[in-house]
Amino acid sequence: MTQDASTTATIKRVTVFGKPAGGKSTLSRRISEATGIALFPLDLLEYSQNGDLVDRNVFHQKHAELIASDEWVIEGLGTMRSFWDRIDAADTLVYVDLPYRIHYWWVIKRFLKGPFVRPLGWPEGSSVLKGTLAGFKYLKLSRGFWTQDLLEKIKARAKGKTLHHITSLKQLNTFTDNL
Repeated sequence: MTQDASTTATIKRVTVFGKPAGGKSTLSRRISEATGIALFPLDLLEYSQNGDLVDRNVFHQKHAELIASDEWVIEGLGTMRSFWDRIDAADTLVYVDLPYRIHYWWVIKRFLKGPFVRPLGWPEGSSVLKGTLAGFKYLKLSRGFWTQDLLEKIKARAKGKTLHHITSLKQLNTFTDNL
């Protein structure tokens, strides 16, 4: 489902967000390729190569510099402060909100493929096992976070922006067809 508060003439600042293991990295890469806009996975700003969180002040400074630039596709959640700053700065919001069974399956699939293929947007050298356990943890917490109330708050801040709410695999797989 797509809600256009006011269709923007040109996509320049895109934020892609949603529950873990929902295809955000793949979709963001496709958006970047379709538009020619550079992709910035938040995990690469937020985590060091060993998978530890970077200093919050350093992360917020780098994030502020990034969203002040003219064009970007940013994928991920980050901190709540960075999330709302990005929502406010973006012209295009893409909320990936697939059924939970898909997210859980994709956490497992990412784990099984992990020894052979590093997941998109993950820092070099980060642990797939650690990421898998975190994925399950955050999916469990997601039911209390990714709520209708949060969606309403996002919609309220999306006035004058384009909000895409992706709720099916078909929408996810065909999103970039018309960019």
